[in-house]
Amino acid sequence: MELWDILDKDRNKTGKLIERGQHLKTGEYHLVVFAFIKNSKGELLISKRTPNKTYPNTWEITGGAAVTGDTSLTAIIREAKEELGINLEIDKGKIIKSFRCDVNHSYFADVWLFEQDINFDNIVCQPEEVSEAALVTKEELIALIKNNMFIQNDYVLECLELL
Repeated sequence: MELWDILDKDRNKTGKLIERGQHLKTGEYHLVVFAFIKNSKGELLISKRTPNKTYPNTWEITGGAAVTGDTSLTAIIREAKEELGINLEIDKGKIIKSFRCDVNHSYFADVWLFEQDINFDNIVCQPEEVSEAALVTKEELIALIKNNMFIQNDYVLECLELL
């Protein structure tokens, strides 16, 4: 059972928890995190969602929901380890965008950029979540988006301009 901290509209913890899959009330939010992982060649690490997930077989950047007690940083480090088996270095990351979403799902999102080299041979995809991983250029990522092969989120294109 995965529990999330419930946040108010100003991103303060309310002291209440909610189980993943339950519906938040109006004015309640949870925290999600995403990471662009860029190596010294300028390539970005992306992963493909498994066929059983929503948006099956589409590419995405690493990310997920923060669980109770997580900070934004501990959440993205945990997600990268769970999904890809990689260790992100704390001092290599910075938040490049934060926003609140009130449409469909109510959440706050932090988008991280980690600039570090990952040994691609050490990647271990979590079979329930990720079917494969790839290194792509910014241009290749834009092509995936244009061809509807990447999860469509406005923040991705906005953040690519910051990389």
